[in-house]
Amino acid sequence: MTHSKPEVWLRGPLQDVSPLLQPVAHALLQAREEVQELMAGFPQELLWTRPAGVASVGFHLQHLSGVLDRLFTYARGAPLNVEQLKNLEAEGKPGPTMDAKDLVAAFDKQVERALDELRSIDEQTLALSRTVGRGKLPSTVLGLLVHSAEHVQRHVGQLLVTVRVQQGPTQRGPTEC
Repeated sequence: MTHSKPEVWLRGPLQDVSPLLQPVAHALLQAREEVQELMAGFPQELLWTRPAGVASVGFHLQHLSGVLDRLFTYARGAPLNVEQLKNLEAEGKPGPTMDAKDLVAAFDKQVERALDELRSIDEQTLALSRTVGRGKLPSTVLGLLVHSAEHVQRHVGQLLVTVRVQQGPTQRGPTEC
C-alpha cells in the first residue's frame, strides 16, 4: 500500500461530528481507505479460501459491514432484527453473486451510515446504558461506538495479513507509525 496523504486522524476534525466521537469516525474512515486500497485488484478466486485455516478475505469483508451494523444497532438501544440475524449467520459463506467489489462497496456504505449516525448522536447520551446480544451484556453507547471502531480495525489488520499470505510478499501493507 502506498500512502500519499496522512492517516485520517491527522487530517483534522470531521465536520459535524462531536469531538468525543472524532476517534471513532477517524478509525472507520481509515479502515475504509485501507480496505479499498488493499482489495484493489484482489483475485476473486481467492476470496473464500482459508490459508492455514484462518478466516477468508470474504468473511472479513462481510464481518466488517455486519459488526458495524450490529454494534450501532445496540448503541441505539435496539435489538437485532431478522435480517441482521440472517446476515450474521451468513458471514463466511459465499453467496451466489458476491464478489470482492460488492463486499467492499457494502462496507463503504455501512461506514457512511455509521458516519451519518455519529453526526446525529447527542453527547449527553454517550454514558447511557446499553445491552449487547442475547445475553444482554452491559455496555454504554460510547462503549459500543468505540468497540465498533476497534473491532473494525482488528479485522482490517487480519484482512491485511490474509491478503498478504494469499498474494505473496509483493503485497505491501500500511506504513508503520
